[in-house]
Amino acid sequence: MGSQLQNITIAAPGFLGLNTQDSPIGLDPAYASIADNCVIDQLGRVGARQGYTEVTTNGSTVLGTSKGIENVLEFISVAGVTTVFSAGNNKIFTGTTTLAEVTLPAGYTITGNNWKILSFNNDVYFFQRGHAPLESVAGSTTLTALTTTGGNAVPQGNELLAAYGRLWSCDVTDNTYTLYWSSLLAGDDWHGGSSGSLDLTTVWPNGYDEVIALAEHNNFLLVFGKKNVLVFTGAQSPATSLALHDTVEGTGCIARDSIKSTGTDLLFLSNRGIMSLGRIIQEKSLPLRDVSMNVRTDLLNAIALEAHNGGYREDIKSVYNPTNAFYLLSLPASNLVYCFDVRQSLENGSFRATTWSALDPLSFTMFADDSMYIGHADGIVRYGSYLDNATKFQLRYFSNPNDFQSPANLKFLKKFNLTIIGGQNTETTLNWGYDYTESYTKQAFTFGSGAPAEYGVTEYNTTGEYTSSIVINTPRVNASGNGSVLTVGIEAEINNSPFSIQKIDIHALVGRMI
Repeated sequence: MGSQLQNITIAAPGFLGLNTQDSPIGLDPAYASIADNCVIDQLGRVGARQGYTEVTTNGSTVLGTSKGIENVLEFISVAGVTTVFSAGNNKIFTGTTTLAEVTLPAGYTITGNNWKILSFNNDVYFFQRGHAPLESVAGSTTLTALTTTGGNAVPQGNELLAAYGRLWSCDVTDNTYTLYWSSLLAGDDWHGGSSGSLDLTTVWPNGYDEVIALAEHNNFLLVFGKKNVLVFTGAQSPATSLALHDTVEGTGCIARDSIKSTGTDLLFLSNRGIMSLGRIIQEKSLPLRDVSMNVRTDLLNAIALEAHNGGYREDIKSVYNPTNAFYLLSLPASNLVYCFDVRQSLENGSFRATTWSALDPLSFTMFADDSMYIGHADGIVRYGSYLDNATKFQLRYFSNPNDFQSPANLKFLKKFNLTIIGGQNTETTLNWGYDYTESYTKQAFTFGSGAPAEYGVTEYNTTGEYTSSIVINTPRVNASGNGSVLTVGIEAEINNSPFSIQKIDIHALVGRMI
């Protein structure tokens, strides 16, 4: 019997995100083995992330040889005045275009940049372990140190939460077991009025745990230890009504700044991956699942490279971007960001995941206009456009090995038909290889808006189908070679144009059995 021409269409390749956890053979072809500098766009395609535009102009002057800006907060006062606070190089700044150093209290010395900065009751508060808390009244550029109230020391907590009309703090030097709260509507009063504290050693399950972080969700006060999560009710009147409602055992938080609310859920990083609090509470009686399970091993390996203080990873940062519906987790030791699409989970409970490289964020924040700003080595940068500070960056998508549902037969590759959305002036390379090789045959071409042309073995057919200024490019690439399984990859130098992969059509002869 002669060989038969077989057409395989991978519609929306990579639509299911990365899957580096399961065996690649037999995986749905909509999974990707590599999806770097990618997002899952709103139309269900793997596309390029956006880049960043540098906002700060004096970063090199004020940041010196430090990491850069490690915290950013936009504060809007009740009078409608906006002040942007940031921290880096053991300094605190205001501004975005120009970073202006704020005035510290006399004799006050900053020795680290792991601040938790938030606004409460028209003031801004700065908390960091080993430092007296700082207060900016109504966005003032002169800070006040909160050393004592009522003759008692204000807790120098590493964590800070504004909820239920007061501030909450924990993780004090040499005291990782006490939860503190301020007086009602008084972030500077920690020992008078309705302030108080709770010794958590009385409520941790199965012995001692260390408190890492705090959150509020669905009218519950959540206390995250390294190994457990405590769920409290009655936080509106903690002195009389605070009560332990539930305990999640065996799953805690290892990165304070990984906790983010998505509106309906709360995500955080544990030593098992990224966990969904809603899922944990809902499935408490069942084996726990994490929303990063499709990339679990790679993610945990990257986490292991992060410096830690007793298991706590302070350099790991996160953000939830509601406009794009993604949760970002930065792992600076690996120069890597994991991007999780939270619009819906897959059948196994995982979120669709991609990675970002070469962005190098030190912190994230969302401004009131839903724009995302990033703390960077050069200062403050804004997420947007399709360049990294006016420089091209590379998108990489690779499929998992595909056996065309005939694993015992040789495949003789004939042609690829690609459908690419956007990509004007984008240098693009199609890669293909057989039988798990990492040595690929490559065909390069550059998308433009001109008439069709031929480049070597490539029949470059660019159709000028414009919809809202977006070009649909349909290159055809003649191919050769044979093997039992095929891997396909696309690399694109993103050059100030959106780029999404709509479809890959593969034409091959299915031949004799191996």
